[in-house]
This record gives sequence, C-alpha cells and structure tokens, in this order.
Amino acid sequence: MSIPILEDQLMCPICLEVFKEPLMLQCGHSYCKSCLSSLSGDVDIQFLCPVCRQEVSCASSPPNVTLARIIETLQALEDSDLNKESCPDHHNPLSLYCEKDCQVICGLCGTIGSHKQHQITPISSVYGRMKEELSLLIREVKTQKNNLEEQVSRLINNKTRVANESDAFKFVIQKEFQELHRYIDDEEAHFLKTLARKSSNLIASIEAQAQQITETLKYFEDIEGSLENLNNENHLDFIRKYSTIASRAQLPQQRRLEVPYSAVSFKPGFRHDDIKITVWKRLFRRILPAPEVLKLDPMTAHPVLDLSKGDTVVQCRLLYNRRDSNPERFDYSNCVLANKGFSTGKHYWEVIVGAKQKWRLGIMKGTTSRKGKLAKSPENGIWVIGLKEGKIYEAFTNPRVTLPVTMRPQRVGIFLDYEKGELSFYTADSPHELVHIYTFQAEFQGKLFPLLDACWQERGTNTLPLILPSA
Repeated sequence: MSIPILEDQLMCPICLEVFKEPLMLQCGHSYCKSCLSSLSGDVDIQFLCPVCRQEVSCASSPPNVTLARIIETLQALEDSDLNKESCPDHHNPLSLYCEKDCQVICGLCGTIGSHKQHQITPISSVYGRMKEELSLLIREVKTQKNNLEEQVSRLINNKTRVANESDAFKFVIQKEFQELHRYIDDEEAHFLKTLARKSSNLIASIEAQAQQITETLKYFEDIEGSLENLNNENHLDFIRKYSTIASRAQLPQQRRLEVPYSAVSFKPGFRHDDIKITVWKRLFRRILPAPEVLKLDPMTAHPVLDLSKGDTVVQCRLLYNRRDSNPERFDYSNCVLANKGFSTGKHYWEVIVGAKQKWRLGIMKGTTSRKGKLAKSPENGIWVIGLKEGKIYEAFTNPRVTLPVTMRPQRVGIFLDYEKGELSFYTADSPHELVHIYTFQAEFQGKLFPLLDACWQERGTNTLPLILPSA
C-alpha cells in the first residue's frame, strides 16, 4: 500500500487532515486533539461521536500513541523517498549494501554488476546494525572521554598536590639552609674573632716593644747632644764634665740589652687548609640528632656486672651478683644492653669510656642469642668496635680491622642511620666537633639495641666503669 493511500486512512474525520496529536474516544475512534477541543470546549461534557454517534466523554480520551508513531514513521519514509539517491550505473534506487566493498548499491549492481557474488545486505538492515554500532561507539567514546576527563582531573589534583608538597619542601629547605648559614656565619665569626684577638695581641706586643725602643732612642739622642756639647767645651770644663756625662752614656747600653729587637711572625693558631674540615666537624656535631637519654637494662646484665646511678653506670665486679637466669641475660660475655631499641630512623648516643683499658661498644640485634660466648661480627647481628691493652682499637668485622686512632677518646659518640644502613663511631671529647673513627655498612633488620661490653677485670687493671651520660 502506498503512502498516499495510507494517509487517506489516517485522516481526522473532522478536519480531514492527517491526525495531529490523536486522542482515542471510548468508542475506539480517534480525532485530533484540537478538533475534540473545538467540539467540547474546555469543560467535561458528554457528546456524540461524529462517526458512530455513541455518547462519549472528552475528559477520558487518552492519546493514541500507536497511531501517532505510525504517522511519524510514514512521514519519515516519505521524506526519505524524496531524498533517495539513484545508482549512477543503473539508475535504480540505492537499496543494498556490499559488505566486501563497504558501498551502497542497487539491485542490479549485486546481480549483474561489479558486486556480483559479494555478500549483499539490505540497506535497512545495515542501517539498523550501524545505528547499534554507532550507539556502542558513542558509549565507548563517552566512556573514554569520561576516563580522560577523570585522568585530567586527577592530573590537575596531582599537579596541585605536587606544587603544595614542593612548596612545603621549599620551606623546609630554606629553613634548613638558613640554619646552616647561621651555623657557618657563627663559625666564620669565631675564626675572625680568634684571628682578630691573636692579631691584636701580637700588634700590641710589637707596639709596646716599639715604644720601649723609641724611649731608649730618645735617651740616646739626648746623650748624643750632651756628648757633642762636651766635645766643644774648653779643656778645663771638658775635664770637669766628662765623668758625669760619660757615666750617663753607659746606662743606655744596659738598657738596650734588656729590650733586644726580635722579629715576630703572625700565627693564627690554625692552618687555612684546616678551616673547612674543622667547620665540617663542628657542623656535623650540631646537625646530629639530640643525644638519646639511655639507661641500661638490668634484665640483660651479666651477673658479674654492677649497675648504679639509675642504671647509667656499669662496672665489672670480682664476685657474681645474685640475678635470676632468663633468656634475656648474658651468661658468658660481660655485656649489658640499653633499655631502648631502634627499628627505624636516626639515633645518636654517647658512652664515657674514660681511661678504661678494655671495652667494646656498638649495637646488637634483639634476636641474637645472649647465651654462651658471643661471636662478635656483623654476620651474627653484632656491630661493635673496641679497645684492648689500652692502645689497640679494633672493628669487629670478619676478619677484624685495626683502627688508626691517634688520640685516645674519653667519650665515644655512636650514630645509627637505620634506613641508610650505617653505624658510625666518633671521638666525642670536644663539645664542638666529632672525629670519625669507623663506620659499618649493613642492611639492618629488626630491632637493634645499644650494647656495652665492660670486659673482664684483667686482674684488677680494668675496673673503671662505662657510663651513659644523663644529658
């Protein structure tokens, strides 16, 4: 049935035009919404259907959705027929689609033309399929677009976060360098002050010496004038004055010997080559973490050890103390652990060794056995250095390493950088600087405890204590 014939069946009985917004009455007949309004007005009244003359109510007339869609479809088909293209070869409507060549063709193209024996599909089916594929593509594109927009949003947020973190680190860096500059400025002022003091003292000494020589010189000038005047006197006056003037001329000789001239050189008390290393040592001391305030753990102390002064001093006794045996206590080596262990971060502490002839200091893994003789080496979870015979310093590696310590330390500083895997020992006698002794390199795991080994008394020659400073 052609579209014009169908249009005759889709005409409103009142206006005789194709339905516009059709409404269905209770009797089944349909009319344009505007036509029914013209019959009934805006009030709910009963009237007779113009076709079947049945009494109906306008208020209970719903839209005829099916009829409206049929009209829309027919109008769309009519529009498409008006715009339909023809095959340039056969002048027939383009109603088919060649799947192989991806071209729109007519029926003759698929039977006798260049697309013969190709897979041919009706264009309506292809259109529906492509519309579905397009919908999928649109959804995929939208999904990708949303993902990209989300990524852009995340990147913007990340950029903001990085900028904020950068600003925070910038503030920290500026603060740290301000402090470093202040330290260096203090050191520069200290060196300049030392230089000025020594220079001022030396110049004052030279000026005092010059003053004394100037006074002696003036005395000689006066004597010289008296002697020249005496030389011009007649012989009687010459003889009378000679003894007095000659005796005055003899005094400056003694005075000259008392103030001899001596050239001096300026010595600032340090070499310019040592300034950097001296400042570095002092600076390193100042940037270390604050010293840990440690105490010794009595539960780990060997029975021969005596702890005192709030468990900060350990000393080796001749007699055993009565202490309970437990897995934490050393039963062979004269060792004791601190009551605080470290499993992360940077930590610094000091131990006063004084004039003790034999000792060992360092750290020990908390899981290392404390029973029997300790195998002191990094392989066994023990990192220590020590002194023996009052003069030989050793790092307990495998094999042991003798350390070139020239100045015997009275106080030993120990610096643990857990994450970096370094344990360093320093001579810490000066409150201003540290002198490096030795550094262990390791990959630390688990909790590490400061270890003090007081060693045996050695027949009364090693009785001095090891001390943890309280501040």
